[in-house]
Amino acid sequence: MNRYPLWKYLLLIVALCLGVIYALPNIYPPDPAVQISGREAAFSVTETVLNKAVKSLEAEGVSVKASELGDASALIRLNDKGDQLKAQSQVAKLLGEDYIVAVNLAPTTPDWLLSMGAGPMKLGLDLAGGVHFLLQVDTEKVLREDMLSIEDTLEKEIRSQRIRGVRITKNSYELNIVSPSDEVRQQITQILRDQFPDLEYQRSEDGEGRFLVLARLKESYIREKEDYAVKQNLTTLRKRVNEIGVSEPLVQRQGRNRIVVELPGVQDTSVAKRIIGKTANLEFRLASDASTLPSQRESYEWKKEEEQRARGNVEVLKKSIVTGKNVTNAQVGFDQDTSLPMVSITLDSDGGSKMSRATGPNIGRRMAVLFIEFRTIRNEIVDENGKPDITFTQVPDKKVINFATIQGNFGSRFQITGLDSPQEASELALLLRAGALAAPMGFVEERTIGPSLGAENIAKGVQSVQLGMILVLVLMLVYYRVFGFAANIALVINLVLIIAVMSIFGATLTLPGIAGIVLTVGMAVDANVLIFSRVREEVKAGAPPQRAIHMGYEQAFSTILDANITTFIVAIILYAIGSGPVKGFAVTLAIGILTSMFTAIVGSRAIINLIYGGRNVKKLQV
Repeated sequence: MNRYPLWKYLLLIVALCLGVIYALPNIYPPDPAVQISGREAAFSVTETVLNKAVKSLEAEGVSVKASELGDASALIRLNDKGDQLKAQSQVAKLLGEDYIVAVNLAPTTPDWLLSMGAGPMKLGLDLAGGVHFLLQVDTEKVLREDMLSIEDTLEKEIRSQRIRGVRITKNSYELNIVSPSDEVRQQITQILRDQFPDLEYQRSEDGEGRFLVLARLKESYIREKEDYAVKQNLTTLRKRVNEIGVSEPLVQRQGRNRIVVELPGVQDTSVAKRIIGKTANLEFRLASDASTLPSQRESYEWKKEEEQRARGNVEVLKKSIVTGKNVTNAQVGFDQDTSLPMVSITLDSDGGSKMSRATGPNIGRRMAVLFIEFRTIRNEIVDENGKPDITFTQVPDKKVINFATIQGNFGSRFQITGLDSPQEASELALLLRAGALAAPMGFVEERTIGPSLGAENIAKGVQSVQLGMILVLVLMLVYYRVFGFAANIALVINLVLIIAVMSIFGATLTLPGIAGIVLTVGMAVDANVLIFSRVREEVKAGAPPQRAIHMGYEQAFSTILDANITTFIVAIILYAIGSGPVKGFAVTLAIGILTSMFTAIVGSRAIINLIYGGRNVKKLQV
């Protein structure tokens, strides 16, 4: 009598219950908020600072809903979205440069849902706003460092060949080489030809009897190095964004030396800005001793002020053993002796060999770990045509975070201690794992897109889903009657499951994503149309009602599967080769295909069998 297995009913009930639970957080709209965090990871916002900010906002007429103090940041919830930018400006002006003040969306999901791991979907930049950064890569610094290395290598080669009377001066991407004779100049050009294929040079003479060589970097090499620096920074930025858990970010190149970073629906914009914009690295250097020449040593401050006061500066060699570029992995842990945070470092094979060669003969000597952070100073000048010209000055801030005696021969694995807090250790490990930037970057443009800008898009998107849903429900009910009623219930379940799956996997909903949902609403009933049409054919052919239902679902299954698989493959391809809006559309389309197959085949069949199954039916209303 066309009975339906109990386990399929249970599967549908479990899926529906889970779908409702994980879709439910989306009915709780987030609060507009302002987030305050310390500019340094080791710096936490205190209750005094939070109260000061709240009182300042209230004095300016900004309606504050609530305020919360977290581990290293604070959140001020507002009642009106229109007050966000005003509140951000006011708090930033009040607290100064020591704090990062960012616009945020604070979730209002009840604790009982959060305890089950349920949370709302993230909205894309076009719906809920987010953060837009335009960064400029300082490719000139990479080229200057290359020229410095070339100059140093050339001078060593000249000394090794015992060539006398040569004077070298560096100017931007050029080397001006002055030789005392034409014979010496021939030797210099031979060295350039043999060892520096990336240089082009020309010879000349001045009126004072000097023989000159002007060597400069080839234009092709400059382009190649610029491309490498930007591409390497793109890779590093993507790793850093992935480390901080941003869903579907946009990180892409713009022009010759700029990078666009968009973080849609991001919840912690202050951390994102700090991690993305920071150029940090490590250097490991041996301590200087009595045999070290003054020109080979440097003096650095301790990172901790108490160490600075107690011990003074640290004297180390200028030449580093290894740098952060040799780090392949970095994990946070705790020192078993002191219970203080530390970072466990793993070096690549080259770095491990260098560390072993340096520490083996120097057991008992001290080694310093330098933390180097480049602070970007933005300079904007107006050229002779009245156009603004933006340049950046990278100011290195080098401080010693660890200065310990070498107890044994180090290899590719060791630990860094002397860190202030778990937050600082976590941030340092993140930066090292993501890799060092090939060139420093500066923020050319920083724009926070408020959620109010996407309110109209959200309203229109919801209206389109509602209108499409109503039209499909009415059409199915009129045309297929009882069977159409079952399809409509399955369609509602399908929409709930789409939202639930996107929420579970943290997918970002964009405006094209809403278009994908609208398309899915129409496509979801295609399977039922095929099934119901097949049932009608079986009834017209004289099949009993129960057999007609059974044959309708069985015979239409292969056609439904083929059609949905081909569409699903297209969605996967769109996601793989697309970017931004295309990916948002592909995500909702792929999820919608999977859920619609489940609801159309399992869901509608269960409802039809509840109505007709196990009964002696004379006529089907289809």
